[in-house]
Amino acid sequence: MLTDFDYRIFQYINQLEGKGSFLNEFMRFFAEYAVYLFIIGLVLYWFIGRQRDRRMVIEVVFSGLLALSISKLISHFYYRARPFVDHDVFQAIAHHANASFPSDHATGTFVIATVIWMHRKRHGWLWLSLAAVVSFSRVWVGVHYPLDIVGGMINGILSAVLIHAVFSKFNRANQIVIKG
Repeated sequence: MLTDFDYRIFQYINQLEGKGSFLNEFMRFFAEYAVYLFIIGLVLYWFIGRQRDRRMVIEVVFSGLLALSISKLISHFYYRARPFVDHDVFQAIAHHANASFPSDHATGTFVIATVIWMHRKRHGWLWLSLAAVVSFSRVWVGVHYPLDIVGGMINGILSAVLIHAVFSKFNRANQIVIKG
């Protein structure tokens, strides 16, 4: 029942791609390339920012490692085919027919956005909005179901919160990581 509901939402969103919407190129860009904006942002925070920004980037790395490890583990035990494998969809970008759940793009972008939000609220809202657009675009272009996105988002946010709590709780570990 939940998968039927998920598929109906997917169809509704993905059909917008098929209608030749003016947003198609925008969504394709965000689905394929916007993740690089996150990487560029982290590089800028590291090299242009202050000490606290470097701590933030280090938290992103640890949070990302945790979240993507969890994603890999989940996809190892629960395989869900991508929408274009099982259904006739409007697939706007090329993609391998690997596991769909949870979305690595949603996981990664929400890890980064959440860590930034915990350190820099005003910047964080922008990054969270960008993560949401990236995630939505992955459904639009036909490579993820909405629940793949929700799973990745939850994984990314919870991993970021957990690592942030660990870094905040253990001051000594924090000093070692920051000072090297």
